[in-house]
Amino acid sequence: MKVLITDPIAPAGADILRRHAEVDERPGLDAEELQSIIAGYEALIVRSQTRVTAGIIDAASRLQVIGRAGVGVDNIDVEAATRRGILVVNSPEGNIVSTAEHTIAMLLALARQIPRAHSLLHSGVWDRSLKGVEVRNKTLGVIGLGRVGVEVVEMARGLRMNVIAYDPMVAESRAERLGVQLVEMEALLKASDFITVHVPLNPTTRKLIGRGQLKLMKPTAMVINCARGGIVDEEALYEALEEGRLAGAAVDVFSEEPAQDNILLKCEKVITTPHLAASAVEAEESASTDIAEQVAAILNGHPARSPVNAPVISSEAMSVLGPYLQVGITIGRIAVQLIEGPLKSLTIRYQGDIAREDTHPIKVAVLAGLLEALTEERVNMVNADIIASSRGLRVSEEKDTTCENYANMVTVEVETKAGSTLVAGSSLRGRTHLTRVNDYWLEIEPKGDYMLFTEHEDRPGMIGAMGTTVGNAGVNISQMQVSRGIQRGGGAMMVLCLDDPVPGECYQEILAIPHMRRALIVKLAS
Repeated sequence: MKVLITDPIAPAGADILRRHAEVDERPGLDAEELQSIIAGYEALIVRSQTRVTAGIIDAASRLQVIGRAGVGVDNIDVEAATRRGILVVNSPEGNIVSTAEHTIAMLLALARQIPRAHSLLHSGVWDRSLKGVEVRNKTLGVIGLGRVGVEVVEMARGLRMNVIAYDPMVAESRAERLGVQLVEMEALLKASDFITVHVPLNPTTRKLIGRGQLKLMKPTAMVINCARGGIVDEEALYEALEEGRLAGAAVDVFSEEPAQDNILLKCEKVITTPHLAASAVEAEESASTDIAEQVAAILNGHPARSPVNAPVISSEAMSVLGPYLQVGITIGRIAVQLIEGPLKSLTIRYQGDIAREDTHPIKVAVLAGLLEALTEERVNMVNADIIASSRGLRVSEEKDTTCENYANMVTVEVETKAGSTLVAGSSLRGRTHLTRVNDYWLEIEPKGDYMLFTEHEDRPGMIGAMGTTVGNAGVNISQMQVSRGIQRGGGAMMVLCLDDPVPGECYQEILAIPHMRRALIVKLAS
């Protein structure tokens, strides 16, 4: 067995691998060099510098596993590896403590103006008029209660801070055990003295903290981002700081890196570090030894602790379940955007022939759709139950081999403190169709990047009013369907597939349509 290491890892990791295989350490290979030699190896270990493209993977005729000594796998073509049956593993826990400690260090540096005091003293200015603030009894708002977020919570409580958090996919019981009060995003922004984000970067979280959110914060509040560049709108943050609407910010990550010409570097109220949160001696060693142990285990025929891509489903099972994996992802993605309040429980129902099969892959697909915007971990067949459990989610499954309206149907029912939300789907002619939302039966194929769901009174003129309002905003409707409840003149639901996002003013106009009860925009793109 031969292992190729193309980015520097801690010596302890390489030593572990040498007990099981022949190891070549060749940092700095360019893409052509790597592609020309990869066929001679069973395992490849990288960090963030090496890009493992589809071309490199296609040339890797003997490769069994790609190990990433760290969390993010953006530099690895995971889909190409999955198609080739190559397992991708990472080390999601190696830098948790390091990142959390850096977050707390940034918070304290902000609170006590340490960088400014250091700079003044080194320039010959002895200025004792600089005053900081204590963090004890201050409110810290944590956005995202994944592994790093939870570690930050525990450290902040040790500093005797009052901690509140926003994470719609964490159960209240889990938050209570952490000593954290779950609140809605708006309430967190208004109440917090310090705000820190710990969510992945994706279309849902890009510019999660933008102009509108910054306007809700106290003028004395401070923002910390040690997660991913782009989660906080850098232009909007700069404006808020320069205009005195925000007291300070600490940023370790940037929308473009290296960040040598970033606008935040021009603001004296911003403390910056060059993406160092995960760069601790212990974190590097932990990630290196963890990934080395996993790769060694895989080469010896044992399972990995942190697989990124799901195991291959048998062709027999795939012929039945295959179309319903996308159904599961889609209805999970829609359901999580329709719910209100923290989640209490999740029920997945399988009806029809699929109920005779091992439906675990569909369950994984549903959880992936629910959780994809809230965790950096790729939910797969191995870790789905662990991730759900870590967030306090109670997941139950029900099976019925009969299905009244369709050959097969998958239903997700999400119970929250505010009530239950039900979303169902089926596969028709190999394509995903939405078949039910709460009490409303319909049949529409989710297409495009956005959908709009409205609940309104069943009366004439609603379709026309909606079409006019959306059309005036320049948003094209690709599909539309209306479904009403049991009784004529009662409640009704309208579902639209849209080619473009709904502008804020247009959304307010929709809510203002007479007899409109509720309107929700759902983003379909992952």
